[in-house]
Amino acid sequence: MEVNINLLEILAPYQDFEIILNDKPIRSAQDGATYFQIEIGQTAPTLILEEDNKYFAVIVSGRRNGLDMEEMARVLGCHKVKLAKPNKVKEITGYKVGTIPLVGLSLPCILDKQLFGYDFVYGGTGEVDKTLKIAPAVLEMVNQVIAKFD
Repeated sequence: MEVNINLLEILAPYQDFEIILNDKPIRSAQDGATYFQIEIGQTAPTLILEEDNKYFAVIVSGRRNGLDMEEMARVLGCHKVKLAKPNKVKEITGYKVGTIPLVGLSLPCILDKQLFGYDFVYGGTGEVDKTLKIAPAVLEMVNQVIAKFD
C-alpha cells in the first residue's frame, strides 16, 4: 500500500496510529462512521479556514452539525473567518476538499475537544482510498496546535 511519505515520516516516532485502505470511497462523516462501525463523533474531518489571507486547519468531530464561524473567530482572536473555497484549499494545502490529511499541513491547527473523548479518531490521509486512525493525543503532538475549542 503506497502512502503519503510525509505522513509516514511525521508519524514514525509514534505507535498509536494505523493507515487503513478503504475498499470504497468515504465522502462524509456518516459514511466513515458506517464503514468503520464507529460513533460519528470519532470521524475527524479537517477543514481549512480563512481570515484576511491567513489560513488555519481545524479538525472537528463528526458529531458537530457544522462549524460556528463566530466561535472560530473568537478562538482565533479575529473579527471574521470563513471556510476557504475549494480552489484555495487545493492551492494552500495541495489537497482537494474531502482528502485533507489530519497531519502534515504547514498550517496553525485548531482541535475540537470532543475528539479527546475517544481512544482513536479517523480522518484523511491526503489520499481518497486511505484513512488515518490515530489517538487524539498523537494528533495534538504532530500538529501546530494553537487552540482547542468546546
